[in-house]
Amino acid sequence: MAERTFSILKPDATERNLTGAVNAVIEKAGLRIVGQRRMRMSREQAEQFYGVHRERPFFGELVEFMTSGPVVVQVLEGEGAVARYREVMGATNPAQAEEGTIRKLFARSVGENTVHGSDSAENAETEIAQFFTDDQIVG
Repeated sequence: MAERTFSILKPDATERNLTGAVNAVIEKAGLRIVGQRRMRMSREQAEQFYGVHRERPFFGELVEFMTSGPVVVQVLEGEGAVARYREVMGATNPAQAEEGTIRKLFARSVGENTVHGSDSAENAETEIAQFFTDDQIVG
């Protein structure tokens, strides 16, 4: 079975109606979107999701941003999906991102960088389970 990873299209992307444009970049990169839904992340969900950053100075601002508008949560599937999606997302700082990456194309800043992607297969599994049940993922 192909590897799966987790993706979030952040509020800065949904605010600008970029879901289709971002999805086109994802699919062009050879990843399949096998689960997707638009939602409003609650404060509790955001705090749990970003819990690893709880002690960092930007935690509160991150939670506020992620709950400021709708997000699109996704399950992506493909060969080496975690690494492939991280490559397609580009560097966290859009100024340092490679041409053609999601963040180079669409991100406003380091903080409003359009997308989140899992950093390991283990984290992808945990993150997917936080937002999707098995029957919501259809490959």
